Amino acid sequence: MNNWIELSAERLTANLRVIQTVAGLDTTVLAVIKANAYGHGAEDCAPILVRAGATWLGVTCANEGARVRLALAAAGLTAEILIMSGFLPADVAAIHQHSLTPVVWSQEHVAWLAGYPATRVHLEVDTGMGRQGVTPGPELDALLAELAAAGLVADGIFTHFCSSEVTGSPLTHLQQQRFSGVVAQVQAAGLCPTYLHAANSSALDNPEAAAWLARLASRLGAHPMVRTGLSLYGYALPIEGAVTARLRPLLQPVLTWKAHVLSVRSLAAGDTVGYNAIFTAEREMRVALLPVGYADGLRRELSATNAKPGGWVMLHGVRAAILGRISMNLTVVDVTDIPSVQAGDEAIVLGDGITADDHAALARTISYEILCGIHPCV
Repeated sequence: MNNWIELSAERLTANLRVIQTVAGLDTTVLAVIKANAYGHGAEDCAPILVRAGATWLGVTCANEGARVRLALAAAGLTAEILIMSGFLPADVAAIHQHSLTPVVWSQEHVAWLAGYPATRVHLEVDTGMGRQGVTPGPELDALLAELAAAGLVADGIFTHFCSSEVTGSPLTHLQQQRFSGVVAQVQAAGLCPTYLHAANSSALDNPEAAAWLARLASRLGAHPMVRTGLSLYGYALPIEGAVTARLRPLLQPVLTWKAHVLSVRSLAAGDTVGYNAIFTAEREMRVALLPVGYADGLRRELSATNAKPGGWVMLHGVRAAILGRISMNLTVVDVTDIPSVQAGDEAIVLGDGITADDHAALARTISYEILCGIHPCV
């Protein structure tokens, strides 16, 4: 095993407890482990989170939910599992076999589940994301009637904000107004859902957005729920605006990605490194070869030229700069000033000293994509 991931159960547990504290005792935390737990391994993280007190988990699809259910059962654990990204008729059998809770937003969803009355569902309402969810107004009224006629139980009602990390966002205010109207529609239909939720990690992190949901849930007699994903794993998007984030300073990255040094060699001045020779040694150098590259998820944007430094790894607690172009399975780093490095040593590719935020800044993306982009084979 030349490159691998290590998870800290202690940090994952600590992050969940920070989230629970910030959310408040009256708020249920749905621990989002979709997309293979943001690259951390859903079947590994689920038992840790449930042992730490998570009662709800969020997955991408019925297949992922089934795998998580089996992982929990093998550990003698159980939790509610929400399928967050829709389902198709072929998924209905697995939903019931593995006691999964589907998200619904269309009459087709209701029809597919109609043969299983008393199925608990969470109803998603589109208040401005333009992605999935029923439209407030007549379309929502019709769907609520369909749910009741099919004997399905609306266990939760929710929406998703598109700009919760932006303080004072007019988009968030508009979505809040629309969702308040949704609550009035649900009340008029005589439904009493157990949960009301709208907040992701950023909405919980942003003090401006956090208190609103609890007030709205109390009007409906529902329990407020928050859906936290990225923050579980130690990261949060920066909150834009003059506010102090509530979560971000307290989180610890859970994942460490490591690679063994394959070999160490010397370069003479004028030697080049990597495809297209984009880096040229300007002096004698000592370099280490690592068995990790873009096929594993190490972004090619972290490559370096003489004029433009790129990413780095940590070796013996010291930064070792990436040299040249990152290859499919190989990367060269500068260990000239770390003379003790030898074959077999462990390099930190991602973790303490080089975070997903660092990778994201260099790749001009977000930490979500860095974490989710780590290949499952790693």
